Amino acid sequence: MKKHEHIVKNTAAGSIAEEMGIEPGDRLISIDGQEIEDVFDYQFYEESEELVLLIEKPDGEQWELEIEKEADEPLGIEFGQGLMDEYRSCRNKCIFCFIDQMPPGMRDTLYFKDDDSRLSFLQGNYITLTNMSSHDVERIVRYRLEPINISFQTTNPELRCRMLHNRFAGDALKKVDILYRGGIEMNGQIVLCKGVNDGEELERSIRDLTRYLPLLKSVSVVPVGLTRFREGLYPLEPFTREEAREVLSVIHRWQEKIYKQYGLHFIHAGDEWYLLAEEDIPEEERYDGYLQLENGVGMLRLLFNEFEEGMSRLGGGPGSGAISAATGKLAYPYIRRMADRVEEQFPGRKIHVYCIRNDFFGERITVSGLVTGQDIIAQLKGKELGSRLLLPCNMLKADEDVFLDDITVKEVSDALQVPVDIVKSSGQDLIDAMLGPA
Repeated sequence: MKKHEHIVKNTAAGSIAEEMGIEPGDRLISIDGQEIEDVFDYQFYEESEELVLLIEKPDGEQWELEIEKEADEPLGIEFGQGLMDEYRSCRNKCIFCFIDQMPPGMRDTLYFKDDDSRLSFLQGNYITLTNMSSHDVERIVRYRLEPINISFQTTNPELRCRMLHNRFAGDALKKVDILYRGGIEMNGQIVLCKGVNDGEELERSIRDLTRYLPLLKSVSVVPVGLTRFREGLYPLEPFTREEAREVLSVIHRWQEKIYKQYGLHFIHAGDEWYLLAEEDIPEEERYDGYLQLENGVGMLRLLFNEFEEGMSRLGGGPGSGAISAATGKLAYPYIRRMADRVEEQFPGRKIHVYCIRNDFFGERITVSGLVTGQDIIAQLKGKELGSRLLLPCNMLKADEDVFLDDITVKEVSDALQVPVDIVKSSGQDLIDAMLGPA
């Protein structure tokens, strides 16, 4: 399909589109004489009360349709591509790129590097700004596509060029000024690499980024993820416990300073830093409403607080039978504590909790979202699993019962000879799963 060839996939029953005779296979050429670039153009022009659609039928016949409708009434057209355009892939060669550290032989979609500002708005993806034209930035401001999530890494232009292996990466930071002047809300991310953008460079980045407050709502600092597949890549080393504590010290110091002036903490440490530093995760108030949950910031605190709140509403009970749960190294201490609480409150319930070591990507990868089916099978074979095995939903591909290595939930269940329950992400979901029938 050529770019901007917007083919109608379906029309909603009883919609304006159906009434006007628009059918699957038709092509949308323009609205009010304007070529439609993607879904944002379409939604912008669709809001008009009076508009003219130019439609081309499969046989080449063109229909000009004049439409009058309510401002908030949709046309009812569904297109073949949700974005109505091709996804834009990343042109950088970042020294910390996780996709470059993937083993061969996995499904094709796992190797796609997206760097599309539209996906930042639609799905919360982080973008580097290097793949954006002035036209793209203008459209973000015009259509109020906010918040936009930006991968800063550093505010040092020369260092950013080196880290992204892109000679335009430093200049791309100037686009943040345009977004700021346009009043666009933003969130940021810094992937911290030992000996590269930490120390004084981290101090500089935080100081520079405070200039964009309050439109820049939050900036997360996360440690670089290092798999065992790094042959030929930039030499990066993991942070030690003492180095993690120093990173947290820098972040906490800036949090105190910024909070006094703006009433928010702004700069946040990913949960993994606290595991590395062997320190407790902060209280809920420090996360400013959990602005970066999907980036692994505050996820454990939210889960633990939801769990504690749910358990406090329950009385005790006898409970009965044994079950099991498995998770990654990062969440394990907290899942174990929550299981202990359930066992204490319901003495008849026994919960075996297992920490899955990431042999597939390497032991340095500790998040449960990157645990594979084969590691679960290999490490739980012969273990006491009780009548059910609980696994977190973030181990699976979205909306599918498939792990990263394409092993299915059924295959895990069959290999371990135990039913597998996939647990949703809230604390209450975890309580329900732990107290469900054994």
